[in-house]
Amino acid sequence: MALDTYSTTIAVASIAVSGITIGIGVIGPAIGEGRAVATALSSLAQQPDASATITRTLFVGLAMIESLAIYCFVSL
Repeated sequence: MALDTYSTTIAVASIAVSGITIGIGVIGPAIGEGRAVATALSSLAQQPDASATITRTLFVGLAMIESLAIYCFVSL
């Protein structure tokens, strides 16, 4: 009985720590994505003729930033 309680405690602690780790791990990519979009919108407002280039570069950058968050999910 004591071994079963110990295993349950370890499982609950593992789930809680993985949730906290994911939460902390996605803070950086979320801030990075927000700053990238804000900068892209500012650039689009200043130079609307370059919208195709800015948009393409933005999507490539967002994909790279998003991969960091995906690595955080996969590593657990």
